[in-house]
Amino acid sequence: MKLAALVIISAVVSACSGPYGNHLQGEALSNTKQARLVHDSSLVLDAHADIVLPTTSHTYLAAGGESKVSPAKLKAGGVGAVVMSIAVGPGPRTSQGDADARIIADEKLAAIQKLIAENSNELVLSKSVTELELARERGLISIILGLQNARILQGDVTALDQFYASGVRVFGLNHLGHNDFSDSSRPFFNSQTASYEPAQEHGGLSDLGIAAIQRINDLGGIVDISQMSAAASLQAISLSIAPIIASHSNIRAITNVSRNLSDLEIDKIADAGGVINVAAFGAYLVDLSDPITLAAIIQVRVQHGLPEAYSYPYELYWELSDAKAKRAFLTEMRSVIGPGSIVDMLVHIDYIVDRVGIDHVGVGNDFNHGSGVQGFADAADSKNLTAALIEDGYSTADIQKIWGANFLRVMKKAEQLAK
Repeated sequence: MKLAALVIISAVVSACSGPYGNHLQGEALSNTKQARLVHDSSLVLDAHADIVLPTTSHTYLAAGGESKVSPAKLKAGGVGAVVMSIAVGPGPRTSQGDADARIIADEKLAAIQKLIAENSNELVLSKSVTELELARERGLISIILGLQNARILQGDVTALDQFYASGVRVFGLNHLGHNDFSDSSRPFFNSQTASYEPAQEHGGLSDLGIAAIQRINDLGGIVDISQMSAAASLQAISLSIAPIIASHSNIRAITNVSRNLSDLEIDKIADAGGVINVAAFGAYLVDLSDPITLAAIIQVRVQHGLPEAYSYPYELYWELSDAKAKRAFLTEMRSVIGPGSIVDMLVHIDYIVDRVGIDHVGVGNDFNHGSGVQGFADAADSKNLTAALIEDGYSTADIQKIWGANFLRVMKKAEQLAK
């Protein structure tokens, strides 16, 4: 990023306010007409958002409990496609625990199917690049389905076929905690034993995980390595015959948390033709390395009864006793690390581009699961990122690649290599 551009964008993000809060206002950027034209010329694609259930915590959502990728917000932000993830968190490593995970997954699948059906004049389920392009021609917003956490599969690789038949095209084996398929970048903390899982269980992928990668390739799906351990990521990249993505991952050299990507992972993803999608998630964006910040993070965690050790600052806040305690913790931690901003996103995007090139970066915000930064609080703010990318010196062709063309290239290649 050019220093002058960084200063301009930073000042804009800090100064702007309006009906949506800390959003970039049109007159604050040098050429809003250009930004609008570039944005409208791009297939704006968000590579990761969570499906909302009635039980979803309102701390993850927009005002009034609204989804951050609601049809209205997608339309307002000029978003043409979003990967909605059928995601589950950790749970007991038992047959019943896995069955419970499958129940949640089925609920989320039903919820997104219902949302599409109720908004058929605006949304459509797209299962291929051709369907995405047709939807765009018709002025419809594409929903692409993703899956996150192989616990959902209940130890059965053939269950991938069932989800593929339902429309799932992006497959991530991990979330918080190891599972029977793969090691996670964030070992699970067991509150009953007050201890973490071992750093590695399988040394990367298990035999089930290897079989899953092969089956995803055979089906023509996209392998997603976000949340995997580094060893598992590198194995998946090596095994996959198609390019892979990190659907919502940032850069560890800038923000040293375990679920961000190392330089080696970045290089290998690019070598294989894949794409790293940067998330608008403050704790994965801002530099947490200075001793004062690190001490303040630990102090907040200890004061709220959480372990000093962590893989990212907010880890285990869900273990707190009630909603009031959770809100207090979130408020204090956010005041320590800051909310993050579009400027921080640009720093991560620039790092990827400088290291491996423009063809290997995208956007995957993780909305509805903690994401939202200053200037990019939800899908309605998507045009602000386009404006900031222009200020940062990116061309129209570059921005089109970042917003969706890179993802489509990977998706098309996965389709071509399917058996």
